[in-house]
Amino acid sequence: ALRDVVQNHLLQVLTNIAMEPPPGLNVEMLRDEKAKVLRGIRPLRSSDVVRGQFRGYRDEPGVSPNSQTETFVALRLEINSWRWKGVPFFIRAGKNLPVTVTDVTVKLRQPPAIFSEFPLPSNHVRFRVTPNLQIAIGALVKKAGERLEGQQTELLISEESDPTELGAYGELLHDAIQGDSARFARQDYVEESWRIIDPVLTGGGRPFSYEPGSWGPVEADRLVDAIGGWDNPAAS
Repeated sequence: ALRDVVQNHLLQVLTNIAMEPPPGLNVEMLRDEKAKVLRGIRPLRSSDVVRGQFRGYRDEPGVSPNSQTETFVALRLEINSWRWKGVPFFIRAGKNLPVTVTDVTVKLRQPPAIFSEFPLPSNHVRFRVTPNLQIAIGALVKKAGERLEGQQTELLISEESDPTELGAYGELLHDAIQGDSARFARQDYVEESWRIIDPVLTGGGRPFSYEPGSWGPVEADRLVDAIGGWDNPAAS
């Protein structure tokens, strides 16, 4: 559901990206910075959110034929802070998409088109968190040959996951046993996340339908029209 996806996944990713470095190694200092990110986010409006449900979901065992539960969500957020003022954050997650990854792409400001009448694509930095670790820098470079023509390319650093390492849930269980609360939400963090998403939990209408194996409903594209669309991750 929208609440679970946003609270338990999307906001966790966002706070890890946007928080300031804590002033020390104390667990509560880290949790202070995470909560501070959410305090700077205004409550979501219906125009900030697109909900989707893949075609065939209602035929799944145990699912109501009239279910309005979303299997996809895309949203736009802004953080009202000195560092992030005016920088939009676009987030999407869903089931039955082409690949299962967690990618974070930072698009840099678009350079002016000096040698071409067409706007140039933005350079970017990309981080892949799961299922394997990657850092990539994307840029427009000149194609080989005499013609002044560019092509996009990525410089990629990849680290294969160790199969003996604990998975995400295993790490959480280990932390719980050890009494390490750094990865767990504090009460003020939970309350702030409710403040952000509560206005769009009801009255959102039927979720838009999308085909299994696609990147979600086409209606989600309107959120990112101004920045040239979504960056669809590729499988490793």
